[in-house]
Amino acid sequence: MSDARPRVEGAGAAGRAMEPAAGQGAGQTVGAAATQAATVAVPRPVSHYIDGRFVPGRAGRVFETLNPSTNRPITTVAEGLAEDVDAAVRAARRAFDEGPWPRSSPAERARMLLRIADAIEDRAEEIAHLEVLDTGLPITQARGQAARAAENFRFFARRIQDLEGQAFQVGDRFLNYTIHKPVGVAGLITPWNTPFMLETWKVAPCLAAGNTCVLKPAEWSPLTAYKLAEIIHEVGLPPGVFNVVHGFGETAGAALVAHPLVNLISFTGETSTGKAIMANGAATLKRYSFELGGKSPVVVFADADFDRAVDAAVFGVFSLNGERCTAGSRLLVEASIYDRFVAAVAERASRIRVGDPFDPATELGPLIHPDHWARVYGYVRAGREEGARLVTGGRRPPGLEEGNYLEATVFADVTRDMRVFQEEIFGPVVVATPFRDEAEAVRLANDVRYGLAAYVWTRDVQRAHRVGQAIDAGMVWLNSQNVRDLRTPFGGMKDSGIGREGGDYSFEFYCERQVIHVALGEHPIPRFGAG
Repeated sequence: MSDARPRVEGAGAAGRAMEPAAGQGAGQTVGAAATQAATVAVPRPVSHYIDGRFVPGRAGRVFETLNPSTNRPITTVAEGLAEDVDAAVRAARRAFDEGPWPRSSPAERARMLLRIADAIEDRAEEIAHLEVLDTGLPITQARGQAARAAENFRFFARRIQDLEGQAFQVGDRFLNYTIHKPVGVAGLITPWNTPFMLETWKVAPCLAAGNTCVLKPAEWSPLTAYKLAEIIHEVGLPPGVFNVVHGFGETAGAALVAHPLVNLISFTGETSTGKAIMANGAATLKRYSFELGGKSPVVVFADADFDRAVDAAVFGVFSLNGERCTAGSRLLVEASIYDRFVAAVAERASRIRVGDPFDPATELGPLIHPDHWARVYGYVRAGREEGARLVTGGRRPPGLEEGNYLEATVFADVTRDMRVFQEEIFGPVVVATPFRDEAEAVRLANDVRYGLAAYVWTRDVQRAHRVGQAIDAGMVWLNSQNVRDLRTPFGGMKDSGIGREGGDYSFEFYCERQVIHVALGEHPIPRFGAG
């Protein structure tokens, strides 16, 4: 998952990235860019939320957030620097050390989380519209993300009340038992794709466990983090328990990671940024949970349900504008059906409806930022230069001259040494490679530095389990698209991350597990020094 770090300079004149003209018949465009954006209330300038108050940055600096459909400014955002981060962290520390939140019962915390969930549901349409305005995510998909955000709070409200310790009896001599305790202050650093849902994915278990936190949202999509702060403020969470500092990774993010009063860092973003975060926080011995990049394979055997596999392959890489960490961005297809499968995926991709993200008919909206458009298009160019066969897409759709639009793109005949096979693109681009047998399929699936997700399609149940277990990925779906069960662990292997979140696995990170040893009788104690 890519992490947006560049400062937005001269955002009002950012314009669109340079690209060749679109070819004929590539995809379908829906409406004019942002034709419905005027129906969304333009937010007032976005401030930090520190110690229960909405405040500007102490240095008075701001930056602009852009509408991806036009690259025009939406509003200004307070730019947090080290002094803002310090104020937020100290507020969170006071709330943890002296406030009621960590000392409240799981049932009391659950009631507050359920109130937050209710408030999110009440404002779901407003949240979805802000998300579309700020990210370019199609409105139908943004609504789904808002609903999932409310469910995140409901889910962890239930789980914290069901969280159990363990008891270990040692005959009639001892009873040993474990309890869960909050850790302290958490720094939560979130990405710019589906920001609201991913923020709640961290905030909900963090608060449920009794911790306090400072949220640093991505600078390319700050609007819904501000809305989450408004909701939490209105439901009456104690001051300092939840704080938001906006800003850039090199300043606000780095200050949060290095702060000696922060105990936990949960980060979702690009792998190299995760490495830098770990190095930056090493001196203060923090615990980390990292969900990083992905280059997930979709392995399709000849005996698979062909039509369902095509549906899943197309949806898995082109939904959420292709900006998803678990995207099935590499199609590994058995040679006997390879040409037919690639042709079917390309035909569907060519008919994906690209356009105004506020139009309910849109399936693929603009990429988040002109810098990211240029990055993704750079991979399209690299694929061509390295000899991959461009089957469809790869250009700006006709009629969408403004904004960061790119056609759904399919490359075929991609070899393992090509950059488009090895590197995370994080856009609406999928690459296809044939394989001869099961062993080669597994080798190709594992032949990247990432290991977040994988998808296997075959009617052979034994082979499905065998291949799924042989792939080095934290999550594998057999004959399925990416359907999440919130009770299961989410996270990756290799360069895709460290740790797991989801279900009780989140509390392994957000809680300390303490053991209490109780003597039931008078066990022997050596009497040193007694003579």
